Amino acid sequence: MMNDLLEFDLPTNFASIIKVLGVGGGGSNAVNHMLKKGIKDVGFIVANTDNQALMKSPVEAKIQLGKTLTKGLGAGNEPHVGREAAIESIDEIKEVIGSETKMIFITAGMGGGTGTGGAPVIAEAAQEMGILTVGIVTIPFRYEGKKRINSAIEGIKEMEKHVDSLLIINNEKIREIYGNLAVSQALGMADEVLTIAAKGIAEIITVEGHVNVDFADVKTVMQDSGIALMGTGEAQGENRAELAITQALNSPLLESTNIKGAENILLNITSGTSEATLDEVEFINEFVQDAAGNNANLIWGHNTSESLGDKIAVSVIATGFGTHEIPNLYPPKQNKKKEEENKKKRYIQIDEDLNNRKDNDFFASENDDDTGVVVKKIDVKASEQKKVYLGDDFDVNDDDFEPDFEFVETNDTFVENQNVENSQESNLLSNYINNVSDLENIPAFKRKGIKIRENNYPKDQKFSRYTLSDKDGEISLNENNTYLHDKAD
Repeated sequence: MMNDLLEFDLPTNFASIIKVLGVGGGGSNAVNHMLKKGIKDVGFIVANTDNQALMKSPVEAKIQLGKTLTKGLGAGNEPHVGREAAIESIDEIKEVIGSETKMIFITAGMGGGTGTGGAPVIAEAAQEMGILTVGIVTIPFRYEGKKRINSAIEGIKEMEKHVDSLLIINNEKIREIYGNLAVSQALGMADEVLTIAAKGIAEIITVEGHVNVDFADVKTVMQDSGIALMGTGEAQGENRAELAITQALNSPLLESTNIKGAENILLNITSGTSEATLDEVEFINEFVQDAAGNNANLIWGHNTSESLGDKIAVSVIATGFGTHEIPNLYPPKQNKKKEEENKKKRYIQIDEDLNNRKDNDFFASENDDDTGVVVKKIDVKASEQKKVYLGDDFDVNDDDFEPDFEFVETNDTFVENQNVENSQESNLLSNYINNVSDLENIPAFKRKGIKIRENNYPKDQKFSRYTLSDKDGEISLNENNTYLHDKAD
């Protein structure tokens, strides 16, 4: 009975040049999701050491890895078992992939046993068959533990050696973007992102467009390219082109949102019943070119899909960054206290006690007896300096911005929840700004309150004959050099 369950027949129409192969539990789940969503003219394969999971998959092409080694019971979360199981079944794997295949996506969830150990073995075999091999892998959430994370990183390093191009999807970034989802929703979202990646690349080839991108174009971009970045976005409305490309370059598919320095860019634009205009296509192309740099080789295509309606969809694949190094997958995590502090910096915080000040008290008046000019001296002590923080989310040019500032409370009682525009402090600051021009016209010694004593010299004061002349009762500069023209004593 058991032996009968281990034999899987291939579907009759399995001659597609593009295959998607899911390895292990995570990879198989992703392929199951892709099958439900549908990707045009693509063949699906699942490979697993767990026979029970294989039997539940709706995918027709199934490979049980390591029949002798694991007896269909899984790899026990051990990558070396997954590796040995894939090596045992390598001939069957090559047969199922088929000689007609030109491109294969190998997807796996890194960190477990079968996917982590088996996916690099299958990728190596595909490359030996001359197939353009693209890896699409996910890395664990932080909460899954250090051992699983370390296994994932080692698996990704091994995978990168045996694929033409590698897309890394960070589950932690999915959490960052979509928030605190239920566990099933979070895993489902990871499958959806994997589907978007495979579908986005495959249908660039399989869906015919007005400006067509063929397999050779994709091969140019992805062959021997190492770490790749991909983003997708769609939008509708007046600024749909700008919104779609901005969304694509901030996609959870992108481990880094910076495509600067990419050697090759593959760009596909899809529109629905409302076809993309020349201006929209030009805007998207220039936006991507500016983001990547003028030296990037940009290959673009355009097709239509009525299912989009009035939306426009954009897919961007960036490769050739000149590095095969795995990026920093788990940047240091800020503690909650620091996150709260950073959030507070999105507001203006004025750390100064302005209690009991009146508008006319902000500047202390001081009259000069001689000139009658009123000098307004700012009365701010060194210990009462203001601290003002402007966060990234604060846009002073935003017409719709409504200030809702929070003031940091000092030792003295402060007015709570007070709007800055209507507050006394705002008026004081406005008065200060209005008086700046007046202050600029007042000599510095007067602004500082320094009094200069004026000496009354007698009228018969004799001036130096070397510099001044008092001829005709008027003081003036000598025209002649006294050292040359005066008579010696």
